[in-house]
Amino acid sequence: MAESTTGIRPALTELSEDEIAFRDAVAGFAAEEVKPRVDEMERAGRIDPALVRQYFEMGLMGIEVPEQYGGAEGSLMMVALAVEEVSKVDPAAAIMIDVQNTLVNYPIARYGSDAVKAKYLPRLTSDTVGAYALSEPSSGSDAFGLTTRAERRGDRWVLTGRKMWITNGAEAAIYVLFATTDPSLGYKGITAFVVEREMSGFAVGRKEDKLGIRASSTTELILDGVEVPDENVLGPVGQGYKIAIETLNEGRIGIGAQMIGVAQGALAAATSYVKERRQFGKPLAEFQGIQFQLAQARTETEAARLMVYNAARLKDAGHDIANEGAMAKLFASQVAERVTSVSLELFGGYGYTKDYPAEKFYRDAKIGAIYEGTSNMQLQTIAKGMLR
Repeated sequence: MAESTTGIRPALTELSEDEIAFRDAVAGFAAEEVKPRVDEMERAGRIDPALVRQYFEMGLMGIEVPEQYGGAEGSLMMVALAVEEVSKVDPAAAIMIDVQNTLVNYPIARYGSDAVKAKYLPRLTSDTVGAYALSEPSSGSDAFGLTTRAERRGDRWVLTGRKMWITNGAEAAIYVLFATTDPSLGYKGITAFVVEREMSGFAVGRKEDKLGIRASSTTELILDGVEVPDENVLGPVGQGYKIAIETLNEGRIGIGAQMIGVAQGALAAATSYVKERRQFGKPLAEFQGIQFQLAQARTETEAARLMVYNAARLKDAGHDIANEGAMAKLFASQVAERVTSVSLELFGGYGYTKDYPAEKFYRDAKIGAIYEGTSNMQLQTIAKGMLR
């Protein structure tokens, strides 16, 4: 297969024929359906609903879900490939796919009862967007310092509190949400619930006005005495912290894939530009200083890609990927920042304008160091794994 505009060949030896075909199908979809919508979605600050419907039709919203629930029964590797390919065009459009698969479908399929799986997974694979609600106004990196309360009343739980920074919050109708059932137990009092938007007392609050990935919604959630049936508890009561950690480990592979997609999209744009732009009588691409910057960016992007793929493969094989996931997410986000910055500079003054894609990739890259665990939290996880 021919090299891409960046000169990076996909690591074909690491992908099966089915994975290659899947990746190429998503790449074609991203070019034909996502790319023409990017500018308008960026201006509107929302994902085109018609595009979301196409996600479902293509099976991109239920990649790992078993076939009996309407899913493709695929792998985390396939999720990473889908997120990477869409992120090359628009990481804001890709994050909806990532969250749906890694942070919503995964914990429901892994920890939900048979009744919960039968009730929610067919919706999540066919027409309903989901979201993951852990963070709160005073609980970010300290993810388990939750103040949202869940009190048992007979066969129901009553949830009260607020959630913040919820990706897909505006579009979602099903939420994997964490609350404390006993504050005196600290993180051991955390429990996971499946909450529906239509439940009484539930409301979606303010939508954030963000620097990057602007088409992706980020909202607050307000819970004012939301009654949730007991069967909507995921896993044992008090084990929500374990579910959250395991789910985020998977989610970080998705963010790593998003960031390597961002880097590749920016680098492809810059590579094409320097071949065309002439200064001092020749294309920029003929200057050694430009060539070296491109070569460095290519090398770092390829290294980040292999780290993400490796972590996905390990997870699919049943291994604990707390460290590998943290390293992949950390490095991929660092590479995305560096590569998008270099790419913007290669456009010169044009790169600072909205006439070219460089400035959007640059803004979109920054979120990788923040959500699903900041870079400092990834470093802490890696250090603990080394020193235990």
